Amino acid sequence: MEQALEGKPEAVELALIALLARGHVLIEDVPGVGKTTLARALAKAVGGELRRVQFTSDLLPSDVLGVSVFDQRIGQFVFRQGPIFANVLLADEINRASPRTQSALLEAMNEGQVSIEGTATPLPEPFFVLATQNPQDFAGTFPLPESQLDRFMVRIRIGYPPPQVEMRLLLQGGEPDRARNVPQIIDPAQLVALQREVDRVELDSSLATYLQAVLAATRSSPTLSLGASPRAGMNLARAARGRAVLYGRSYCIADDIHDLAVAVLAHRVRLSAHAEGYMPTRDECEAAVRDLVARVPVPL
Repeated sequence: MEQALEGKPEAVELALIALLARGHVLIEDVPGVGKTTLARALAKAVGGELRRVQFTSDLLPSDVLGVSVFDQRIGQFVFRQGPIFANVLLADEINRASPRTQSALLEAMNEGQVSIEGTATPLPEPFFVLATQNPQDFAGTFPLPESQLDRFMVRIRIGYPPPQVEMRLLLQGGEPDRARNVPQIIDPAQLVALQREVDRVELDSSLATYLQAVLAATRSSPTLSLGASPRAGMNLARAARGRAVLYGRSYCIADDIHDLAVAVLAHRVRLSAHAEGYMPTRDECEAAVRDLVARVPVPL
């Protein structure tokens, strides 16, 4: 995986944790830093099917989910699956789609199925969404509300490559498919088994108390007008279990919660308004959560 996205082990690890924990990922970054490469590498590593949807203002829910069409040969309606029926879905620039289309996708992500005209069709297992948005360009976009952001387990950034990696890319010429040589590590069925293993990872009462204290700190802090929800806490607990499995453990440790708190919580909280019309940056939200987590005593 890291050979496809050199110099970015944190982004790769967070994506793998979310994948193991049956979560979804929101990537906020500028174009051209490797978002598509990360999605392709993940799909290849697990032997899954990847589909990409470029979200635009005229994209309809049926363009993503699928549609029922009348088949004259058999005299009845049949369901034609949309691109969401894949193991890995790259939802590129999700905030450019209308709220209606965003909601349809996120509802399907949450329920694990697509409902068309009263008929529910389950999504494939495993199912993993990588959604992207550009934090520098909000013109003509529909920002995701808190209720929709809450559907993503983690928010990550990839960032620019280290100088030595960028130099290699420049010397190669063109735009290489860095995910091409990623080997398949497991198959989809084995990944589903690993996801079930996450359910059995132990998180003891002292760690649950620590996690609850972190959540309480976000709710009582004067720097935040919106603290972390119970769903945020459950996502952090599940991400911690996913990290334990990734590291080959059957139990969680305090570092699992501490190290994942910013990635899981920062996009779910809201900073108190400094001035009318002021929009806090992503860095400010992450710094606020990081500061609050640092103040909560870690269990020994």
